[in-house]
Amino acid sequence: MEFEKRDRDLYEYIERKGALHRQAGAHTRRAFDLLKTQAKAYVAQMRDWQAAGVPEPAERVRLACEDKGDWEFYLRFSDDLLVFTMHTNIFEFSRQHEVMKLPYVKEDKERSHCGVIFIYNFLADSIDYHRLNDSGYLIGRVFINKDNHYFIEGKQELGLLYSQFNTAVFDEKAGQSLLRAAMEYTSHFDLLTPPYDEIKEMTVVDFEEDAASKPLNSMKTAKRLGFRFQADQ
Repeated sequence: MEFEKRDRDLYEYIERKGALHRQAGAHTRRAFDLLKTQAKAYVAQMRDWQAAGVPEPAERVRLACEDKGDWEFYLRFSDDLLVFTMHTNIFEFSRQHEVMKLPYVKEDKERSHCGVIFIYNFLADSIDYHRLNDSGYLIGRVFINKDNHYFIEGKQELGLLYSQFNTAVFDEKAGQSLLRAAMEYTSHFDLLTPPYDEIKEMTVVDFEEDAASKPLNSMKTAKRLGFRFQADQ
């Protein structure tokens, strides 16, 4: 088989892109592991406060950090559960995304290739009781590039402006700030009762499935059930 210059160019491109993705992936892995370590430290500190009777007796608040493997961990506090998930792939942004307009990215397009960590909020009971119809909400996602620079897309309390992408480095301080913001937002994001008319009917099939499994297992529960979950407008 005769190889041409473009074949060599193709190989070099594949090699360069693979190295880029490994670099961004390594920084994302370190950030994810850092978040997991800090979440365990948060739980340990809060348990110390519980033992001291501050601010509430220990039996009234559930606290736990559960390791679910290399790509996921749970952070439980009271009735809430935060799920942190690291994606195995590296992502690029669309040409219309605000990140692509930054001078930082225009200077080096490779800076727009990022690993991603997703943060979801579920009701703890949804997981404990296997309520498969319940919903969780994506409250933030962290993008980290080859330079270990990052930004956060998410709710106002979590979001980090794109314009800081060129200077924001994901370190221990950044991880602690992110965890605190996620817990604060989740704690103030309350479970609201849905409008009566939206849940006044239940089919016989649903009712019998409930009776055959767990109480109210198929009755959907979520923090904004029956309400429009805004993005935020």
